[in-house]
Amino acid sequence: MGSFGYVYKGILEANGAVILVKVLTAISGIDYKWHDFKALVYVFMENGSLEDWLHPSVGMNKVETMRNLNFFQRLNVAIDVAHALEYLHHRCETPIIHCDLKPSNVLLDGEMVGHISDFGLAKIHSGDQLNYYANESSSLGLTGTIGYAPPKYGIGSKLSTNGDVYSYGIILLEMLTRKRPMNERFKEGLSLRNFFKIVFLDRVVKIIDPILLQESVRRGSAADIHLQCLNSTF
Repeated sequence: MGSFGYVYKGILEANGAVILVKVLTAISGIDYKWHDFKALVYVFMENGSLEDWLHPSVGMNKVETMRNLNFFQRLNVAIDVAHALEYLHHRCETPIIHCDLKPSNVLLDGEMVGHISDFGLAKIHSGDQLNYYANESSSLGLTGTIGYAPPKYGIGSKLSTNGDVYSYGIILLEMLTRKRPMNERFKEGLSLRNFFKIVFLDRVVKIIDPILLQESVRRGSAADIHLQCLNSTF
């Protein structure tokens, strides 16, 4: 069961390609007109989602829970997602706003290339007008996921491509720290974004995912290289 309907795995008779079919349910889309159901067909992504790699769940097997993404794999996935957003926002004839960008919606194929998925909340942005992508249904009035959606969306601000960029920034921080934006550590209004801003300048090594700092590289320590990359980014 996905966030917007049931998901089935199948094989195309023509070429044997493995696919996933997501059937969009009426109740998930609040389709009171009872239209015929719609289905989305995806190429099967054998390495699961970025969420699976950053936060293995209890139901995974031992091999899956032991796997990790190294620094450069994470960097490549970040670049892949950036390219995908650039396409949606600037290359499409009409810009598309994803509205729910988060690790579980970033899928990894057999080559560990990142792909944006699940456009259940996506909106087509045409000038000053926003239209729902694929159908006229909404999502219970919600826009995005708490922790990833810009705070301004919670007070009814207008949707924009900037919202996707904000969500992307949160994903980058989560990839570096391996902490969810709603981590129990963040209390009394503190968020992953604010926490990172506070400790970045003098304690950045302490908040980076320890797995990244344990990596051995040919020249220099992993920590030095990661810090150089971070400094060039921020």
